[in-house]
Amino acid sequence: MRSGSAPSARPGRNAGVTRRAGALAAVCGLLAATAVAALAPAATAAGRTSTPPTGAKADAAQLAAADATLRRANVGGTAWYADPATGHLVVTADRTVSREAVARIEAAVRDSAPAALEIHRTAGRIAEHTAGGDPIIGPGARCAVGFNVQDAGGTKYALTAGHCTQLGGTWSPVGEVASSSFPGNDYGLLRYADPSQAEGGVRGPGGTLIDIVNARNPVVGEKACVSAPSGIHCGTVTGLNATVNYGDGVVSGLIQTNLCTEPGDSGAPLYAGSSALGIVSGGSGDCTSGGTTYFQPVLEPLSAFGVSVF
Repeated sequence: MRSGSAPSARPGRNAGVTRRAGALAAVCGLLAATAVAALAPAATAAGRTSTPPTGAKADAAQLAAADATLRRANVGGTAWYADPATGHLVVTADRTVSREAVARIEAAVRDSAPAALEIHRTAGRIAEHTAGGDPIIGPGARCAVGFNVQDAGGTKYALTAGHCTQLGGTWSPVGEVASSSFPGNDYGLLRYADPSQAEGGVRGPGGTLIDIVNARNPVVGEKACVSAPSGIHCGTVTGLNATVNYGDGVVSGLIQTNLCTEPGDSGAPLYAGSSALGIVSGGSGDCTSGGTTYFQPVLEPLSAFGVSVF
């Protein structure tokens, strides 16, 4: 599927070579907008905001009841544990949790362990880290992180497909477009708004991480895999230095493979063992009927942007 625009072909239909980003339905756009709005920073500094009175201690039953109540309250950006030594329920709320949400937490445990609630603020953001192969959502399209990279100063970026970054804007959960190259090439950088969320490696089976320690060019006949929002798909490198005309741009120097990909997989990482090889540019077919996928070699953008995988 074409990335960065409405799909020009449907899964299961071979309608020529297309890019692999998925267009989002209106409802997905609404959900994304809601998620962004929910991340408005709270005007509360890091540190302890609620301390139990001296000697206050909840028993095991009260702590268990408070834990269950907090689960039902469902306040994102929080973490908690019961401390049996002190009899306190210790809650950490990140910078995205508003004062009103903290009040909801306090109200939620009022009946179960009101005097033993300990609330701390953290300046960071509690969230799943983002690794290669994880989905990213931008202006009307879904793509994927290829590899997380950093420059000599330690600034962290997500490397992805250029036909995705050419749309500009902010890509959740990473950040804004820092640089883009398409057509001719097909790569771009997103700068992490929160560098602590950049996870080294690529997403493996069951959410595990596959460590990536270097980057290189592939060879014809080599076995390789892609980690994408549609899943992990493996196959063979069948050609190098391929040129593809997508209709709105010609890209040269691509890796040709018999791996399958699906709409929304643009930018996803191609790797072999612990080596970074490329990122999804486009292809034909799908993972039901099989197909061909073309990858932008990774060494070119690493050199062009002065970054390295980590």
